[in-house]
Amino acid sequence: MTGQRFDRLDALRGAAIVWMAVFHLGFDLNLYGLIEPRQNFYRDPFWTGQRTAIVSLFLLCAGLGQSVALEAAQGWPRFWRRWAQVAGCALLVTLGSAWMFPRSWISFGVLHGMAVMLIAARLLAPLRAWLWPLGAVAIALPWLVQHPFFDSALTNWVGLVTRKPVTEDYVPVLPWLGVMLWGLAAGQWLLAHRRATLAGAVPALLQPLARLGRWPLSFYMLHQPVLIGAILGGRALGWW
Repeated sequence: MTGQRFDRLDALRGAAIVWMAVFHLGFDLNLYGLIEPRQNFYRDPFWTGQRTAIVSLFLLCAGLGQSVALEAAQGWPRFWRRWAQVAGCALLVTLGSAWMFPRSWISFGVLHGMAVMLIAARLLAPLRAWLWPLGAVAIALPWLVQHPFFDSALTNWVGLVTRKPVTEDYVPVLPWLGVMLWGLAAGQWLLAHRRATLAGAVPALLQPLARLGRWPLSFYMLHQPVLIGAILGGRALGWW
């Protein structure tokens, strides 16, 4: 079981990666004044809606991936090795964003959130059917409860804020843990009842997506330096 590839899950993750890269390309082109008219990636529903969908798809895939890992009996030592990679990359994102955006650096973005949520999902996985209502509670709670205590830099990671912090990326535990829990619950059900939905083969046309989807963390860490480097390199050469 441990050697089985889940090509459909990998392809879904690969699609999320491509969507993210296209979104970030648009953000970078706008940042360097190469899109006219200038876009507001922080308030325009066209862009904020895409960001929400992309993050949701990534966290859904993370939950599905945890169900696969648990079914394959992957123990805590392997989990912690992978977790350390995610947490280490989150730290690098913080340092890089502080250099590029000193006034809006990322203190708790998608990788930071994922590091915390992966632990929570792993601990809650035995609850199985209860993951659905728990996920719903996690998603609903920030709409029902907000308190100034959670507005500080030390506590806004929880998500029960009265105002969004000034940052380039913000993915708090609530409500986003709910999406990961739903992915975990869906994965557990699919593995038990509709295994081919995750493990079935994908058409040859989608194989590149499946291969890309096996390297999400590496792609995530490399794509922005490559995109920004290409934009700045093209500008230096007078291409635009």
